[in-house]
Amino acid sequence: MTGDGAVIARPKRQFHWQGLHVPFIAPWSAEQHLPSTIVRRTGVGGTGIGYADELSHVDRRRSVLWTRQAVARGSGTPFLAGVHPLRQRQAMSHMLCQVCGQSTFDSAFRQWGERHLFVARAPKSKPLGEGEVTTTPPICLPCARESVGACPHLRKGWAAALVELAQPWGVAGIRYDEKTLRTLPLPRTGLHLAQLGHLEERWTLASRDVVTLHGVIPIDLGAVA
Repeated sequence: MTGDGAVIARPKRQFHWQGLHVPFIAPWSAEQHLPSTIVRRTGVGGTGIGYADELSHVDRRRSVLWTRQAVARGSGTPFLAGVHPLRQRQAMSHMLCQVCGQSTFDSAFRQWGERHLFVARAPKSKPLGEGEVTTTPPICLPCARESVGACPHLRKGWAAALVELAQPWGVAGIRYDEKTLRTLPLPRTGLHLAQLGHLEERWTLASRDVVTLHGVIPIDLGAVA
């Protein structure tokens, strides 16, 4: 996948909280959502939402408006079940481990035939399939083994797979009504999904990158080397 504009090369500092490894993509209490006013904005491609004080080179990516949230990793208390929008986007763009933040272009990637490891919550342990749509970034093998034992969400069921390609699909976020600019009710599955190039993108305040998985090989974490 292509980059997010920033070069991420330095090792990420690791944080622990009450004996648990705090995921790289988890938000902290000091990382508050920043105040903003949503307005109707017309530009190249049509009409959609924007910020009243928008800085397009900061607030948008691929023409999509992104939620504003402070960056202060390690400050305050971590929200282990949450996701920080910028770090999730970085992890997807650069194929960083969602837990330790290190590149998954590692020795295991080469050993697995240039494939990344993905582990996602899966009710009834339904396996990850070809073309699967996900907001979950990749993960390295040591962090995967740690996560399936420590993460309450994964204890309810998870699936693992080696993936050849994570293809950009769109974004997930909060959808605004085109007429009233009020937020629409969230679907039962979580955030609204908007595919690249579709009208819904212009009315979605993004907080996650969404990819589709290709070259998918379901695996057993206990057996993989």
